[in-house]
Order: sequence, then structure tokens, then C-alpha cells
Amino acid sequence: VQLQACGGGLVQAGGSLRLSCAASGRTFSNYVMGWFRQAPGKEREFVAAIRWSAGSTYYAESVKDRFAISRDNAKNTLYLQMNNLKAEDTADYYCAARSSPFYSTSDRGYDYWGQGTLVTVSS
Repeated sequence: VQLQACGGGLVQAGGSLRLSCAASGRTFSNYVMGWFRQAPGKEREFVAAIRWSAGSTYYAESVKDRFAISRDNAKNTLYLQMNNLKAEDTADYYCAARSSPFYSTSDRGYDYWGQGTLVTVSS
């Protein structure tokens, strides 16, 4: 399994970015896909997850109503639309795949990881 994340960049507070994660190597019908982030000096934290088949989603409280996770089955791509960005959203963002149909907010619950893509929000 390979996960390739992209889409990070520098944005002003209040702005938007969309991250993408191209997934390959197998079918993901019984997987949960997630986004995590890690700010400098902090532990990696859960952001959002989606059941690949059903499309149902789950969010961290800190991003709920601002971020939206989605997937395109045909393109095998995971997305994270981030709106109303805040300085505290600055972090490296990682996509991950969990070989289970059940959500997990722990990074230890995920089996495959993409490389990080840096999001910097200027205030």
C-alpha cells in the first residue's frame, strides 16, 4: 500500500486549503482512511476519518464544522478540505489507512502512512 499526500502550503488565517492523498496497492473497501497532524514539539493528533465504502465520517472536535474529509472511489484519492484555517492548524498533515471498517483516533490504529505535507497558517 502506498499513500501519497500533497496540497499543503502557506495560507492566511481564515483561508482554505485542500489536501489530497493518492492511495494505491490494493482496494480499500473495508478500510478506514484518516488524516492526522503533528505540530512542532507536539504529538501527532487525529483530525478526521472516513469509512471508504460507506463514506461516513468522524472528526476531532477542534476541526469539526471547518474541515471536511471525503474520498473519490474512482480515483482512489482521499481529500481533506480545510476552511477557516487558524494559526493553530499549522502542522505537518499525514494521511493514513486502517485495515478495519471501524474508526480509530489513535495513530497506532493505522497500518499505512503517507509522507507529511506541511500546512502553515499565518495570523
